[in-house]
Amino acid sequence: MGMSVALEGDARQAALARADEEQALVRKAQAGDRLAFDELVRRYDRDVLRLALNLVRDADEARDVYQESFLRCYRNLQRFRFECSFYTWLYRIVSNVALDHLRRRSTHREEQAPELPDGDGLRHDFFERQAEERASASPEKQLLGQELARQIRDAMKQLSPRERAVFELKHYHGLRLRAIGEMLGTSEETAKNSLFRATKKLRAKLDAVR
Repeated sequence: MGMSVALEGDARQAALARADEEQALVRKAQAGDRLAFDELVRRYDRDVLRLALNLVRDADEARDVYQESFLRCYRNLQRFRFECSFYTWLYRIVSNVALDHLRRRSTHREEQAPELPDGDGLRHDFFERQAEERASASPEKQLLGQELARQIRDAMKQLSPRERAVFELKHYHGLRLRAIGEMLGTSEETAKNSLFRATKKLRAKLDAVR
């Protein structure tokens, strides 16, 4: 029991130290230190790209979202007032940029599963990874896993940009609805309603193809 409490205390201390270090980096970047900003980019580049990929589900467009998000972050860094974590503020920018891209996208354009270069831990789209992990070496099960991944991708196309954003942020990035609402410039209740509609649409679509 004593050791468990001590470990929890150490974890809290480490988290506070990381938060203080990040806050110092942000303040340096706000003062014009480009190396400090580069370090912030390095810390969050994979998370930003993962979120962009999950939201727009197109590798080329995700790279555009990634670049535009960090550009907006750099240009607006002076407006960051430490009222939330830098992580939350950055995710808000990425989510809004991605939503803009989704709204501009042709509704009939065919979407492709995003991929990253070989050797990266994000090589496959999230849904494909989950299906592959569930399938054994059995060819029949592998085919079923691939088919499930395709069905989920098709079902995701039925969601509105906001519904998709809320669903992705909640289920694949583990964010709370209150934080999601703040990121998308809306309320927790609106985010909750968007999640409910997204889940209902996905269930109806997947039930229809079974």
